[in-house]
Order: sequence, then structure tokens, then C-alpha cells
Amino acid sequence: MRPQLAPKVSNEETANEDLNWEVEAVLSWHDEDAKAAIATLLQDCRHLRSQLALAESVISRGMVRGWRPSFDRPPFERR
Repeated sequence: MRPQLAPKVSNEETANEDLNWEVEAVLSWHDEDAKAAIATLLQDCRHLRSQLALAESVISRGMVRGWRPSFDRPPFERR
């Protein structure tokens, strides 16, 4: 007997479910205070940008074969 496969779900649906779960987790962590959640996420972005700038300044170009980190992500489509 063949094992039953799970129904096919598109990667986009899975990504949306994961994102929704993460949003709910962030809001829950901040007791449903959206402004506190946004402030924390902006502070995280600021910290990660400074870490990326530091890493960019010390990474050898030969080590990464010309790759350079990007500080901005490509634009996304709203859903």
C-alpha cells in the first residue's frame, strides 16, 4: 500500500501562514501593543544594519568572490 501524501500547498500559501504566525507571535510578545511591536522591530532593523555595515567593512572581497551585502531588500508586493 502506498503512503498517502499530504495535499499540495503552494509555497506562497505556506509563506503567508508563516508570516501570519510570526505577526501574531510579535503582537502577543508585546501584549497586543502594535506601537511597541513596531518600535522593537525598528530597533532590531537598526541593530542588524549596523552589524551588516561592520561585516561589510571586514569581509575580504576574495573570500566572497565579489559579493556585497545589500542593506535594502527588494520591494515586495502587498497581499
